[in-house]
Amino acid sequence: MTDNAPAPEHLTLEDLTVTHHTGTGTGRVVRAVDGVSLTVAPGEALVVVGESGSGKSTLARTVLGLPGRTARVSGSVRLSGTELLTLDDRALSRVRGRRIGYVPQDPDAALDPLRRIGAQVVEVLLRHRIATGRREARRAVPALLEAAGLTAPDRIARSHPHQLSGGQRQRAAVALALACAPGLLIADEPTTALDALVRAQVLDLFAGLLTTRSTALLLVTHDLGAARRIGDRVAVMRAGRIVAEGPADRLLTAPDHPYAAALVAARPGGPR
Repeated sequence: MTDNAPAPEHLTLEDLTVTHHTGTGTGRVVRAVDGVSLTVAPGEALVVVGESGSGKSTLARTVLGLPGRTARVSGSVRLSGTELLTLDDRALSRVRGRRIGYVPQDPDAALDPLRRIGAQVVEVLLRHRIATGRREARRAVPALLEAAGLTAPDRIARSHPHQLSGGQRQRAAVALALACAPGLLIADEPTTALDALVRAQVLDLFAGLLTTRSTALLLVTHDLGAARRIGDRVAVMRAGRIVAEGPADRLLTAPDHPYAAALVAARPGGPR
């Protein structure tokens, strides 16, 4: 295989705004993301938390260049100095997967139901020229599946998504996201549908990437337990805006913003 060592990536958002126009003429303008500025450094986990509809998933998709057909985007999204908002679709498709890995909430959105898991990993490696040929790509599949926490990788590689459990499908989606060793990983509610044990295992997998690969992680979640477990910093989002940001241990223990305090208090067990 070609050199697959991840290059450290630094994500910088400045005054990022995403608007949607509802209807025509006098239609209402909705600011899904409203003037957000954030940074994520190599080896750091930034967790964006907030209620449903707060704009956090739109934020993640906009970094990927997928804000939606009706969206109007302004501001800046820079990945290690590369301005992503000015890239065309072809250039963005090279960034996605190679420099940015994406783990969606629903693994079925990342997996082709008609193809075996191994074939899907091979396709990613060939598309981004991580492997020089199909045989080399196939040899790399078991190690990538194991790195995503999947046991019996040969069996998993031969399986179709419907033959796997929900936790196994999510790990397979993680393997696809990690196949090119991206320097930035974006995970949008990746543990919502998982049971407590598998949720902890997936979060521990992300934590390992931060230390062993210096991967930058942007994690979007409503789960404050996940934020506490893995976050270095936490940003609280409400109505498209960041209303509080700070070190995870401080913000999730003694938040000084009323909305952040209400979120923490609403969590089972409240502040700790």
